[in-house]
Amino acid sequence: MSEILNSNTAPEPVGAYPHARKVGNLLFLSGVGPREKGKTDIPGVSLDDDGTIKDYDIEAQCHSVFKNVKAILEDSGSSWENLVDVTVFLTNMKDDFKKYNELYKEYFKDCQPCRTTIEINCLPTPIAIELKCIATI
Repeated sequence: MSEILNSNTAPEPVGAYPHARKVGNLLFLSGVGPREKGKTDIPGVSLDDDGTIKDYDIEAQCHSVFKNVKAILEDSGSSWENLVDVTVFLTNMKDDFKKYNELYKEYFKDCQPCRTTIEINCLPTPIAIELKCIATI
């Protein structure tokens, strides 16, 4: 038996999926990006007239995506400390990994979930980072 969960404080999903799904005592989060609830602008992103990324600030996006993950976890009855596995998608490993890894160490120093970091060529919206997480409840 599973339960679909949606956060009241995280940004709305950009597709046909829930924020999270509870199965037993596990919580599976859909991909979480840095958008903010109720806003169209993405933290740290500048777009040109056709919607292509002109420049972005990976630090601003990391802070925002970590905040969104925390909100979904808490709204779903879990917590940051209950994270057990994190998959990170970066669109520019060469330029962004160092800063992202510094921030990751800061945010995850106490809970230490397993982690995989993957470079991909793009994400569905003009963002540079997305997290896919599994936590316990």
